[in-house]
Amino acid sequence: MTAAPLDLALYALAIFVLFMTPGPVWLALVARTISGGFSAAWPLALGVVVGDILWPVLAITGMSWIATEASGWLMVVRLAGAALFIWMGWQVIKNADKPPAEDSRLTRPGVWPGFAAGVAAILGNPKAILFYLGVLPGFFDLARLTMADTIVIVGISVLVPFAGNLLLAGFVDRVRALLTTPRALRRLNIGSGALLIGVGLVLPVI
Repeated sequence: MTAAPLDLALYALAIFVLFMTPGPVWLALVARTISGGFSAAWPLALGVVVGDILWPVLAITGMSWIATEASGWLMVVRLAGAALFIWMGWQVIKNADKPPAEDSRLTRPGVWPGFAAGVAAILGNPKAILFYLGVLPGFFDLARLTMADTIVIVGISVLVPFAGNLLLAGFVDRVRALLTTPRALRRLNIGSGALLIGVGLVLPVI
């Protein structure tokens, strides 16, 4: 292996921060947990694994040229991502009184619909795309990575958010009766929307 333990630890920390930032996966996970409990949420968490494998593999096998050979395009991608975060945050605040469970595409019962919702959420998640294609090359020299390095990096990319998603679903399952009250729902949505807007404002300058 060529990746240093400290670099891997810092990367794991960055993945955790990525997980802690509200986004499409969080909204989908909360929606399914509120509508059907933990049993409805774990298939979505499993579907998210697909993207958590795909994005780092693409970055490691060649997509890092965005960061190394086309830095101007990287800034365009960052700005586009920032705009998406701000727009998503505004939409969440604008619809603060609307329960996430009202979106039937996210809450359709069954293991396969839950899995498909997870795949869709992670593949369309702008923060994941920006992170893996833009930031991951800053942690490692992708040209020197071995197969063992790749397996460890992908493993971290999968295990950290998967464990976090299961813990989040378990927590929401415990308190979902409280989250379904209009007042609590409004506070949750306004808080999440504000965080999304905050990330959008910070993204272009990090």
